[in-house]
Amino acid sequence: MWSGKGERCVLLLCGDYMEDHEAMVPCQALQAFGVSVDAVCPGKKAGDFCCTAIHQHTSAYQTHPESRGHNFSLNATFDDIGFTKYDGIIIPGGRSPEYLAVDASVLELVTKFADSRKPIAAIGRGLLVLAAADLVKGRMCTGFPHVKPVLVAAGAQWVEPVFMGKCIADGNIITGVTYEGNAEFIRLFVKALGGHIISSERRILFLCGDFVEDYEVAVPFQSLQALGCHVDAVCPKRKAGDICATAVHDFEGDQTYSEKPGHNFILTADFGAIDASSYDALVIPGGRAPEYLALNEKVIALVKNFMGARKPVASICHGQQILAAAGVLQGRKCTAYPAVKVNVVLSGATWVEPDPLDCAVTDGNLVTGAVWLGHPEFISRLMVLLGVHVSF
Repeated sequence: MWSGKGERCVLLLCGDYMEDHEAMVPCQALQAFGVSVDAVCPGKKAGDFCCTAIHQHTSAYQTHPESRGHNFSLNATFDDIGFTKYDGIIIPGGRSPEYLAVDASVLELVTKFADSRKPIAAIGRGLLVLAAADLVKGRMCTGFPHVKPVLVAAGAQWVEPVFMGKCIADGNIITGVTYEGNAEFIRLFVKALGGHIISSERRILFLCGDFVEDYEVAVPFQSLQALGCHVDAVCPKRKAGDICATAVHDFEGDQTYSEKPGHNFILTADFGAIDASSYDALVIPGGRAPEYLALNEKVIALVKNFMGARKPVASICHGQQILAAAGVLQGRKCTAYPAVKVNVVLSGATWVEPDPLDCAVTDGNLVTGAVWLGHPEFISRLMVLLGVHVSF
C-alpha cells in the first residue's frame, strides 16, 4: 500500500471482514490529500492483508447481505506502533469491530488517543470499539442502527441515523452511519486534523457502466466529494437513481486478476440529459465497463468534447480503452493496466511502463493511472489540474 509522506500521520485500525469502502475510501482519500496513513491489525504485520467485506444496503432483506471484498494490504505492524507519531485514528465498520472491541491492546490504544484529545473517527460498527473503551459517555454519536443498544448502554447521546450518510462531530470524536457518508466523514476528520480545503467548488463527471471496478469508481468519487466538489456519475441508457453493478478486481496469485461482485453504485444524473459544458473535468474508472463503453458513439463524443476543450480528464486502468477508441491519445504520454498497453500503443500514445504499479502520469490536461493501488497519486494529480488542495 502507498503510504505517502504528509504533514499529518494517522492510524487506520483494521481487522478481517471490516467493511471494504469504510476502510479503503478514507485511507486513499487522506493519502491523496497529503496525509500519511498507517494501516495496522492486531496479530498481523506489515505486508499481511485483511479480508474485507461488502455490506450491501438493500430493502430486499431485513439486514444487509455480506460478500467477500478486496484483500486490504497492511503497511505497518500493530506491535510496533509508536502512539506519539499519530495525529488521529480511524476505525472502519464491518464485522471486525465485534472482536476488536474485546481486544485489550486495541482498547488501550484507542484510550491513548482519547486522553490526548486527538481526533478519533469511527463509522458503522466501528463505534463498538469506542463503547467498549468507555469513550462515548455524554457524547453525541450516530452509527449503524444495530449498534444503538450498545451505544445507549455506554451512555452516549444517540442520534438517530435518519439517512445512511449521516455523520456527527462532537469534540474530538467523529461518527458516521455507513460508507454512504464517507465524504462527510472524511471532511470532518480532515477538519479535526487542522486541514483546510482550498478552491473546492468544481463540477466533475464520472463515466460509469456495469462492472466498473468497485474501488476505481467509489474512491475518487467520494474523495472529490470530500473536497467539496459537485460530482455526478452517469451511464448510457441509465438515469439518476439507477445503479451500476461493480466488480472487485484483486491480485491473488493467478495469471490475471480475480473478479468478485462489488457494491452497487448509485448514479446521480441522466446520461442523455447531461451538459458537458457545465462540468470542469471528466473521470473514467476502469474495470470491465470500458470494453463496451468504448463502442458507444455518444461516449466517444463526450470524451472528445472534454479533451477538445482541454479540460482535465483522468482515466485509470482499463479506462484508457475508451481514450484509445476516441482517438485522443496521439502523441500523449500514457500509462494503464499492462493488458491495455496494446490499445494505448496502437492509438499513437507514448507508453509509460507502470513501474511501480501504483504510478500515475500527467500529460497536459490528461491524468492516467495503472490500477486502484495508485489512487492517491492519481487523485492528487487530478487535484492539481483542478486547482484544489488541502493545507494543514
